[in-house]
Amino acid sequence: MAESNIELLIENFQGIDFTSILLSVAIFFIAFLITKIVASLLSYISEKIWRHRLHLKTIIPIIKVFIYLFAIYYILTAVFAFSVSQVMILMALLGAAIGLALRDYLADLAAGFVIVMEKPYQVGDRIEIGEYYGEVTDIGLRSTRLVTPYDNTVSAPNNLIFTECVASGNAGSSEMMAELNVYINNNSDADLAIKILREAVVTSRFVYISSSRPVIMLLNDHPFYKIITAKAYVNDLRDEFVYRSDVTRRAWNEFHKAGIKAPELNILGYENRDLKLNNRRVHRDSN
Repeated sequence: MAESNIELLIENFQGIDFTSILLSVAIFFIAFLITKIVASLLSYISEKIWRHRLHLKTIIPIIKVFIYLFAIYYILTAVFAFSVSQVMILMALLGAAIGLALRDYLADLAAGFVIVMEKPYQVGDRIEIGEYYGEVTDIGLRSTRLVTPYDNTVSAPNNLIFTECVASGNAGSSEMMAELNVYINNNSDADLAIKILREAVVTSRFVYISSSRPVIMLLNDHPFYKIITAKAYVNDLRDEFVYRSDVTRRAWNEFHKAGIKAPELNILGYENRDLKLNNRRVHRDSN
């Protein structure tokens, strides 16, 4: 039975003409256009309905996979007239033939299916994978596209999920925790600084507060300075850096009024280093 299927498979390959190849290319190109149109349409709608943005964008990679799989299946069965059993045999033969030559590429494809099915991250998530950090804008079969905080677009290979840890800041939710660290002088009033910073956080228009999304304030004491950490959730993960800038600016305005100072630079050795550089310049000029 298997031998007869293989013989028919070979006969079907021998019967492929130029017209069939052109038709296959046209079908695959149409599938490519459909995925682009559907992805653009869903992305546009998701940006208009921000509360459901992440849910709509999650559907995009799944739709892409099914469109391409259907296009390949249709080409093999309708255009090349392969039976279902012949298609399975062909897939097995192709997998064995190109598995070694395109090992990394196939690993990316396999990882793409894993990402779509298991969802370690989704379109719209703010993730850190390997050395990359940013918002996921697209999950393809071969790579994941991220937009970094510096507005750079990065294409990270999908197979990184097999070798690197993936950290998702929001895990499919529009809210995300944003951590803000403020450094103050060791002689400054830490209790007053915490009160001012907390007030700046809770009054920020970018913050989302509920019983499950509280504002947390932490104080860490070091030999020459103190660190106040504010943990709060932003309404939209895209507001992470605007939120930090807003809270930092307003908190330090109140710090200056209350006499709360930042750590002095000479603690870190900057002042001594600058004096040494100046002494060297003076000594060189005098010579």
